[in-house]
Amino acid sequence: MTTVPMITTQAGLEELADRLGREPIIACDLEADSLHHYREKVCLLQFSIPDYSALVDPLAVTDLSPLAPVMADPRIRKIFHGADYDIRSLHRDFGIHVENLFDTMIACQFLGEKEVGLAAALKKRFGVELDKQFQKADWSRRPLSPEMLAYAVEDTTLLISFYGQLSEELQAKGRLAWVEEECAVLQGVRVVSREDAPLFIRFKGAAKMEPRALAVLEELLRFRDEQASRLDRPPFKVIGNEALMELAEKRPRLTADLAGISGLSEKLVERMGASLLKAVERGCALPATELPRFPFVPRSSRDPHRDDLLKSLKKWREVKAKNLLLEPGILANNALLEALTELPGGVGAHGIISRRWQRELYGDEVGRLLS
Repeated sequence: MTTVPMITTQAGLEELADRLGREPIIACDLEADSLHHYREKVCLLQFSIPDYSALVDPLAVTDLSPLAPVMADPRIRKIFHGADYDIRSLHRDFGIHVENLFDTMIACQFLGEKEVGLAAALKKRFGVELDKQFQKADWSRRPLSPEMLAYAVEDTTLLISFYGQLSEELQAKGRLAWVEEECAVLQGVRVVSREDAPLFIRFKGAAKMEPRALAVLEELLRFRDEQASRLDRPPFKVIGNEALMELAEKRPRLTADLAGISGLSEKLVERMGASLLKAVERGCALPATELPRFPFVPRSSRDPHRDDLLKSLKKWREVKAKNLLLEPGILANNALLEALTELPGGVGAHGIISRRWQRELYGDEVGRLLS
């Protein structure tokens, strides 16, 4: 097993940052603990350059500011695979902004690859089998085993070579600029704070619930969130969503009524049954005038002409995507097609299409179709 240096001191981090800052390309990845704690955090950073890899322990080195200028340097290309979560997490935890990003997963999508996961891609191109047994591990635990460290560094050691292959293929297809534009947009994604919104807004299935059930669900979610914070566990590991949904719909009043709720074990009922019933009671006691409603976005009035335009656009997209060997959603998502149907006679299509590569590829074509 190859030994990879683990940076646990400020001096070591500064030395690494200096080394990375002299490179034209850096492969990057991170590991977090979202499946094991109430507030997720980055627990490990991985970096690779040709012939050298290193791991950074942000639980030991709490000041990662030496890395910020490196990650923000537009002269240094940073290679990630599936960067959305990483970009958000780096900014949330350390205020680190990434410039000159290249996401190899996006590159795979624009090359029409059927499987875009890193393990499948590296197996196809390099014959390497990535061991994903630690994918859901608790990366906040210390010490990390040698096997976990080896797993972590596997994700970056081949990324630069992978990037080289992908960029050549994209260049040959005339799509490299497409990917670079998408990556430039991705650099700006951030974690959105939703502390002021009701918890049921993010609960799957809440949009179909009637107001009284929503009121009960909100009380149950608040209780679960308080317990998750106290126990430092993800909310879903305190009480499952299925159980909360059933509680909100059935609204039990007695402890005996909890026995039939799926997902509530006898032990859980013994520990939290009384509190759950109180949460249900609070939701049931809320005055009718204060009952919450799911905030639906008002849909613009539709007419047969716009419906026909949307069908035509989807049919056009299907044919166009097939000819380009792309997934239809990569070529143009549904939100864009909906927006295009609102244009009078297709005038202004270029203004609706935000990406330059899309405007150049099919802006005029879509305008003619709409007219």
